[in-house]
Amino acid sequence: MTATGTAGHGPLAGVRVVELAGIGPGPFAAMLLADLGADVVRVDRPGGAGLVINPDYDITNRNKRSVLVDLKADDGPARVLDLVERADILIEGYRPGVAERLGVGPETCHARNSKLVYGRMTGWGQQGPLAQRAGHDIAYIALTGTLGMIGDPDAPPAVPANLLGDYAGGSLYLVVGVLAALHHARATGTGQIVDAAIVDGATHLAAMIHGMLAAGRWQDRRGANLLDGGCPYYGTYETADGQHMAVGALEKQFYAEFVDVLGIPEHASAHKDPARWGELREAVAARFKTRTREEWTALFEGSDACVAPVLSLSEAPHHPHLAARGTFTDHGGITQPAPAPRFSATHTSVRGGPAQPGADTEDVARDWDVPGLLKGGPE
Repeated sequence: MTATGTAGHGPLAGVRVVELAGIGPGPFAAMLLADLGADVVRVDRPGGAGLVINPDYDITNRNKRSVLVDLKADDGPARVLDLVERADILIEGYRPGVAERLGVGPETCHARNSKLVYGRMTGWGQQGPLAQRAGHDIAYIALTGTLGMIGDPDAPPAVPANLLGDYAGGSLYLVVGVLAALHHARATGTGQIVDAAIVDGATHLAAMIHGMLAAGRWQDRRGANLLDGGCPYYGTYETADGQHMAVGALEKQFYAEFVDVLGIPEHASAHKDPARWGELREAVAARFKTRTREEWTALFEGSDACVAPVLSLSEAPHHPHLAARGTFTDHGGITQPAPAPRFSATHTSVRGGPAQPGADTEDVARDWDVPGLLKGGPE
């Protein structure tokens, strides 16, 4: 059983995960598994990794436990393999070949545990001309055509933080992959390798748009389409106080309500006439500039016009809807997103704060029956 402080009650309760510490999409994927109830043991390295924040605030390490292992030490790989023998899933985010050189590659791990799901998280993938190249989110989504779709057509492509590549195209596809492979392993007794590449996931996210492009319903340039800001009733507008409102009045009935509340009924017929989109955009922009964000929010309250205020990260937790749903939660003095999605029977929660490097070695050694984790313990 797991330690009391991190005992899982979600749908993945009882699933054991080894996470070889890294940055970005790997830790986030492991956090999601931990949020869902898995017992995630993060194998931290002495000295930590680059681009890290104070461990007290790294909520991607919540609901996990941490042990400290130097994989470059003579006994390092053996300590990790002892964990692997008792695990269901392993997650690593090294460049291709690094895990093998460290002695914890998939072949070695499967020799100890043939049912193991070995999840590999990279930007470029395990094979291909760029597989050994360094990179970050922005470069991965650039090559897929995804970055080029986003932003003002008269400005460079807009950078969507690292949400689209690292987390949407990376972490979420890794989680789907390892859970699918876990289902297969439990049905057949055979584990496998999951090659989750951000370039693959980010490309897959645009499946609908590639279909629209093939059908001639999408122009291959920014700001010229229904969903990329080209349409005046699907975009953002500045308000009188320098804030912004988001508009998504795509369907006819929603558009009709939008122009009515906005106060431009003369443009009711412009919905399906792209030739009038220029004048419509100017009219919408001018109207939004006449009131503050708070005033427009009140006017659109209760309507089906599909209009919402654009909130900041610190404002979002206070929105009445998100507050009522508990979309954010407070744990250890940190306001943070609550686990998602939700389950009717196997409820999830933030059970523990960010794991501190090496702090849980004794507990994990006991719970997983791996005494070799302890210095001086038997191998």
